[in-house]
Amino acid sequence: MPTPATSAERYRTLFETMDEGFCIIEFFDGPHGALSDYIHVEANPAYERHAGIPNVVGQKVREMVPAEADGWVELYGSVLKTGQPLRFQRELVATGRHLEVSAFRIGDIASRQVAVLFKDVTERLQAEATLRQLNESLEGRVVQALAEREEAEAALRQAHKMEAVGQLTGGLAHDFNNLLAGISGAFEMIATKLAQGRLDEVERYLAAGQGATRRASALTHRLLAFSRRQTLSPKPMVINRLLSDFAELVRRTVGPAIEVETVAAGGLWPALVDANQLENALLNLCINARDAMPGGGRITIETGNRWLDHRAAKDHALEPGQYVTVSVTDTGVGIDRAILDRVFDPFFTTKPLGQGTGLGLSMVYGFARQSQGHVRIYSELGQGTTVCVYLPRHDGNEMTDPPALIASDTDATAGETVLVVDDEPTVRMLIVDALSDLGYSCIEADDGPSGLRILQSQGRIDLLITDVGLPGGLNGRQIADAARQTRPELRILFVTGYAENAVLNHGHIERGMEVLTKPFAVDDLLRRVAMLLRTGT
Repeated sequence: MPTPATSAERYRTLFETMDEGFCIIEFFDGPHGALSDYIHVEANPAYERHAGIPNVVGQKVREMVPAEADGWVELYGSVLKTGQPLRFQRELVATGRHLEVSAFRIGDIASRQVAVLFKDVTERLQAEATLRQLNESLEGRVVQALAEREEAEAALRQAHKMEAVGQLTGGLAHDFNNLLAGISGAFEMIATKLAQGRLDEVERYLAAGQGATRRASALTHRLLAFSRRQTLSPKPMVINRLLSDFAELVRRTVGPAIEVETVAAGGLWPALVDANQLENALLNLCINARDAMPGGGRITIETGNRWLDHRAAKDHALEPGQYVTVSVTDTGVGIDRAILDRVFDPFFTTKPLGQGTGLGLSMVYGFARQSQGHVRIYSELGQGTTVCVYLPRHDGNEMTDPPALIASDTDATAGETVLVVDDEPTVRMLIVDALSDLGYSCIEADDGPSGLRILQSQGRIDLLITDVGLPGGLNGRQIADAARQTRPELRILFVTGYAENAVLNHGHIERGMEVLTKPFAVDDLLRRVAMLLRTGT
């Protein structure tokens, strides 16, 4: 068993050689009150190395560091009074050293002594501060690099956009010049033949001019579909009901070398969609599929129900929820991944020059987005391509169409009166002349206020035919809404050039209203008028 002398020697050896600074302080009552000062009664050699203050034994804290004394007295005084050890980190301002300190009471409070063990952590804190600065600097550089990258990507996107605009305008100029040449040439030849009295030759030029006009209308329709400004008339329907007749149309279009099959999902949900425009979009996809299989192959048209959660919806650029899908899959040559993200650009085509306008897929994309859906494309070279159209589920039942009218039903039956409001004299003349020939009484107005004054009179008006975009401060929808206040049963036929579709609430119109897009066939105009007046829908 070690003697007291041996224990004291060991303590002294440990005290002298330990790496951390160590001291024992003793509190006393000073000028600032009870226990308001302390004196160093012991200190090891490491004290000076860590604190930077030599010969502290016998020194009072208020003499050593008068400006900091209150803080140190408060910290160590709490250890003395409570008996609870304390660990903290604090700067000794007088020497600029940052100290990591452990303090504990020796004996009871009557002893008035506290032992302090500490070490200098200045270098470590400086290294941590330097590291923080480096991290902050690195973060700043990363932020700057990301900003520069975003700027470069924005410039690239702008370059691509301008390239697309150039491609679009160049394609439009080419196609419309061809169509205008056919139309103007047909009119010139008609005038020549009429002047020569060769009436039997006029019909072929009429057919040529009308054909060019229809192609121009189709081109405009595709452009407006891409820009999501076409006039849609969506109705709730189960798309499966289209497949049988549509598949037969596709078979006649693609030819016998290509097999066409349909896969109709059981329990397919209704979708709110314009059936005619959906068929047009799908037919474009099937024609693309045919062109991708010059040696023959198979086209599969498939429907399905899809429920997209938040993650899947984000991947598909859609809102989460339930969707009806219609996909067209071919076994053709496929599309290179390098150009897959460009296939929806207008006038971009992978077909040889003269074999495609490059508007088919862009029209499908615009139609899907305007219908609150989306379109996705999947393709592998040599394996084929799938294009899938997503349409929102409709929570409700299908709508049934009214019975079709036969040609004789278009005649006026009881002297019906039609108000025609259009600021284009030629269009107004064509509508009035076509209706007058069938026995309708027609009233004309060339702007919104004039049309509204007639509607607010007491005269008989059974049907309003109005252009949507009108001068005079009132558009066609505003006229119709005002007229319905005093004539709630008034039938209304909107005539639109597509771009005013937003005025019509994107095709969501009320009962007793119809929409006719320009340019229109006179027969279609007459059928719409008769349908509104006979069926009220």
